[in-house]
Amino acid sequence: MDKPFEVKEFDSIICNDDYRDDEKYKYLNQKEFNNLVTFIHEFTGDTGSSDALDFMNISFRRNVGEVVSIKNYVGLIQLKNGFQIQVLPKISFGEEDKENVKTKRVFLKMLCSMKDFPGKVFNDASLKVDQMNLYELFINMYLQEVQQLVKHGIKSDYMDHEDNLRYYKGKLLVNQQLKMNFGHKERFYVSYGEFHPNRPENRIVKATLLKLYKLTASLENSKEIRQLLIAFEKVDASVNYAKDFSKVVINRNTKDYEMLMQWSKVFLMDKSFTTFSGSTVAKSLLFPMESVYESYVAQKVKKVMIPDGWNVSIQDKGQYLFTEPRRQFALRPDIVMKRGARTVILDTKWKSLIDNERRNYGISQHDMYQMYAYSKKYNTSEIWLLYPVNDEMRNHEQIKFESGDGTTVTLHFVEVDKIDDSLQELKSKL
Repeated sequence: MDKPFEVKEFDSIICNDDYRDDEKYKYLNQKEFNNLVTFIHEFTGDTGSSDALDFMNISFRRNVGEVVSIKNYVGLIQLKNGFQIQVLPKISFGEEDKENVKTKRVFLKMLCSMKDFPGKVFNDASLKVDQMNLYELFINMYLQEVQQLVKHGIKSDYMDHEDNLRYYKGKLLVNQQLKMNFGHKERFYVSYGEFHPNRPENRIVKATLLKLYKLTASLENSKEIRQLLIAFEKVDASVNYAKDFSKVVINRNTKDYEMLMQWSKVFLMDKSFTTFSGSTVAKSLLFPMESVYESYVAQKVKKVMIPDGWNVSIQDKGQYLFTEPRRQFALRPDIVMKRGARTVILDTKWKSLIDNERRNYGISQHDMYQMYAYSKKYNTSEIWLLYPVNDEMRNHEQIKFESGDGTTVTLHFVEVDKIDDSLQELKSKL
């Protein structure tokens, strides 16, 4: 498999040869550019799906022609001809990360903070981030989950069997005995239970491993799959995925399978964390960076602030913009922290600000209205907006906005690769 076409959030893709070397654009040849445009036009959201236009936008610029602009979704899509486009988050690491190795590694850490992302436990050091695209990395993370399962031991269960044996075992099935063995008194048609690993969870895992073996282009992943399949030698690969998934019950005894079942559904049933429907087959693993960043910061805030006596509530509920004639327009601040009589609200915004005071640093007016509403409804003057740092705003003096009637909105910049340090700095300012 060829190396995927790599872009970042908010990049613009063109196919005009005259602008091939223009740093403002990412150049793609005419054939693949047309395939990408077709993908965007064909793939529209239905129930439970997302529209391709949610993460890519088509426009026309004078002298340049058609332009595909990437929005704030990150991940990998594969077009119907196999061409892959890898979208990475726009994280600033300067010249030290020309190959985007650090960007991918930080992105994977951020992803693992998400509630529904099936990759809570993986060995970060073992991931060959410099050698693999995101899809291969997800395959590798799945294989690490299977390794953990095999290390703990795959589960067996009593399976019901019927067989015509030369010895008595279990329960004699009288009707079948008379039918099958009327002239064979030495045989017994019986039903019995056998402790065996051929249970639905293991069948699903084996089917996933076999499918991934066909999909992967990584020699390392291929080798690992072959080794893992040895542990499933006595297991039949699932042939009816929906039926086997319906039989899976996650409880105390099957906890080791919980994440694997989520991963398997993604790989086996062509599910995705953002799904698409259309007339062609495409593979997609896409994540809204606003949600990823929000989840990552929230997880780390708990880790840093709770030991210091703060009560931390994520996506706090209970406050509404209006209460009469009924409660309407719920408010959902990302993070509400309380300690004693003090309340502090933190809200995350995945956006690159600009060093221009006259343009309000690029802060959305809508966001400020939202912060003001939080301040009044939660009866607190302390509101903090947490933005990812970029080169333009790095080392900028602290930015504050005073409403004049008791609301203060303060900006804090987060280094996503050094987030613990950034939040320790925030704690010192509170």
